[in-house]
Amino acid sequence: MAISTADFKNGMCIEYNGKLCTIVEFQHVKPGKGGAFVRTKLRDIRSGRVVDYTFNAGTKFDSVRLETKKLQYLYNDGVDFNFMDNDTFEQMAIPADTVGDAAKWLKENDEASLLYAGDELISIEPQMFVELEVTETDPGFKGDTVQGGSKPATLETGATVQVPMFVEPGDVLQIDTRDGRFIKRV
Repeated sequence: MAISTADFKNGMCIEYNGKLCTIVEFQHVKPGKGGAFVRTKLRDIRSGRVVDYTFNAGTKFDSVRLETKKLQYLYNDGVDFNFMDNDTFEQMAIPADTVGDAAKWLKENDEASLLYAGDELISIEPQMFVELEVTETDPGFKGDTVQGGSKPATLETGATVQVPMFVEPGDVLQIDTRDGRFIKRV
C-alpha cells in the first residue's frame, strides 16, 4: 500500500532505499520561500541505526505491515532455535544467525516476541526481564562489598554480566535484557 509524507505517524514502517525503516519522528516544514518538505528520523529495522532524511512533501512510499507474535522458546538443537505458537501448537525452527544476540537471554519455556514484516521474520526480542541462574563467578571476599565493586558472572544461558560482589554461584538473578544489567537477586 502506497502512502505519502502526509500520512506519516511515529512508529509507522516504510520501505525506503530497499530497507525497512520505522519512523522515529518527523516534522512537516513549510518555509516562506520554496516548497514544503518533511524532516524525518528513520530507524533501520535490521541494523537499528537511526538516520536523518529529508523528503519533499507528497513523496510516496510503500507501507509495510509489522506484526508481533508471542512464541514459547522450546530448545536449541545445536543448529536451530525451536519455538512453539501457544495457540496453534505449531513448532518452527529458526536459524541461530537469525536469533542473534537474543540467544543469550533465551531460557527454555520462556516467551519471546517475534517481529514480522509481511511474511519475513525481522527480529526476536526476549522478555524485558529474565531470571537466570549464575553458573560461575569468582568468590567475593570480606570487605569487597563495602567498596561497591562488581565482578563478572556467567549465567545458565552463557551470557556474562557484571554483578555485585555478594552474588554466588547458584543464585538466581533478574537481568534487564535491553542492556544486560543486573537488577536484583531473586
